[in-house]
Amino acid sequence: MLESTTALRYVTPLREGGSLPGIVEAEDLGTYVVKFRGAGQGPKVLVAEVIVGELARRLGILVPELKTIELDEEIGRREPDPEIQDLLVASAGLNLAVDFLPGSLGYDGKSFRPDPGLAARILWLDAFVANVDRSWRNPNLLVWHRRLWAIDHGSALYFHHSWSTPERFSRQRYDASDHVLLGYAGGIARADEDLAPRVTPELLAEVVALVPEVWLASDTTYPSGEATRMAYVDHLLARLGRRPCWLPGASP
Repeated sequence: MLESTTALRYVTPLREGGSLPGIVEAEDLGTYVVKFRGAGQGPKVLVAEVIVGELARRLGILVPELKTIELDEEIGRREPDPEIQDLLVASAGLNLAVDFLPGSLGYDGKSFRPDPGLAARILWLDAFVANVDRSWRNPNLLVWHRRLWAIDHGSALYFHHSWSTPERFSRQRYDASDHVLLGYAGGIARADEDLAPRVTPELLAEVVALVPEVWLASDTTYPSGEATRMAYVDHLLARLGRRPCWLPGASP
């Protein structure tokens, strides 16, 4: 399971997106960007963050450390901003903490030229998990210590908002025309040859097992949390087997 910590102080909101994540100080002396389960589309966004973020890490893509973080309702009640107070109170319990990278800059495509191989791996992963949120409008990439870090994967795995069959998801094309790294990605076929064999049933089961049970509990599509976990694995394995349908530059 993911390492866990406890929130001590809510510092400030990050208003770049609609889900209103916030900077939080925790008992382990860490500072985190916290994604709240009471925001937006609820805990399914956090599920996608964990599955895709930890899959990316295992495929050699830099992702800030992820932890779960306990939030006491009283922290929310002390907030003077009514919008933030409502969000924090609604998110009492277990949330997602993303390690805060001090001094990092949002990727703008100009000041930092990414390695073509890395760009291809990120593009491959985004196509695999159907991440629709890595465009020039919202790159979801940070530059920290001259290295590129991938963040914000909550928009991936969209199938879990209205579960369909693995077969249907496996055939969904991926529109990479607006992907922020498309112009830098060199050798998407080589990335596929490298990454696809590494995405085994065991690897997928490993990353899916990191999702806290409480984030799966609200999903009643399947009879148990374990069945829901298996559904994620089945959908991703089916998609992996249909790579010509979604791999950028491939012929279906």
